[in-house]
Amino acid sequence: MTIAYHEPRTWDEALASLREHGDDAAVLAGGTAYTLLLRQGLIRPGDVVGLRRIPDAARIAADAHGGLSIGTMATHNAVVGSQTVRRTWPELADAASKVATVRVRNQATLGGSVAHADPASDAPVMLCALDAQVVVIGANGRRRVPVDELLVDTFTTSLAPDELIHSLEIPGRSPAARASYLKFTLRSVDDYATVSVAVLGEVIDGMLRGLRVYLGGVGPRPMRARAVESALDGQRAERIADAAALVRGEVDPIDDVRGTASYKREMSRVWTERALRSLLA
Repeated sequence: MTIAYHEPRTWDEALASLREHGDDAAVLAGGTAYTLLLRQGLIRPGDVVGLRRIPDAARIAADAHGGLSIGTMATHNAVVGSQTVRRTWPELADAASKVATVRVRNQATLGGSVAHADPASDAPVMLCALDAQVVVIGANGRRRVPVDELLVDTFTTSLAPDELIHSLEIPGRSPAARASYLKFTLRSVDDYATVSVAVLGEVIDGMLRGLRVYLGGVGPRPMRARAVESALDGQRAERIADAAALVRGEVDPIDDVRGTASYKREMSRVWTERALRSLLA
């Protein structure tokens, strides 16, 4: 099998290359997921469009509203080490630090992780909780899509074949905002999550407000626990255990090497409760 590799120097060139090669083209960001898929015979592209030569593709910057703009080619370790990220959302840096090994984090990119749409990935779960948006570019211009809406199923996004993820935008935080990301693995810390939980909320006078609760590894995409959010809105810590129990009905796990579906439902309850309590620590 012969694969033609293309290295555009601008976003316009990258989009033109996608249009030229159509469905036969694959986009390469960090390449960690691409390599695995290629070895397993799950993809057979005739053309690969690499983004590493585009000058601003890995840019990390604060925006005018106190939020973050992170280029699609920013690696997980770049996010971990970015003082800009740590000043605004250190919880995102913490989530990125839990991805696999140092070697993988040095190569794998934040935008690539979102585009890959693996439901057990770490960063997309945290990005959903933070209400992050993806800046998508294509032949019809630029659009913004919440990460929660971009991820529609296992390894499936709402991106059109001729669209690219340009960057990710995370809103600024309010003074009372707190967030947390917890990951449970059965075998080693660098494994995929059996269950992961990302939470965001405000703590005002000891009460929880505006919660966003997402879980990874227990469904075909990051699963939002809306019943948990509703049960705790305006409540104090004594309601957390009862509210966390509701998560069992909001996840859709499968039996696999990381546990049975019933085990994952119970671990979802345990780790949701822990994540929620961490907001009040």
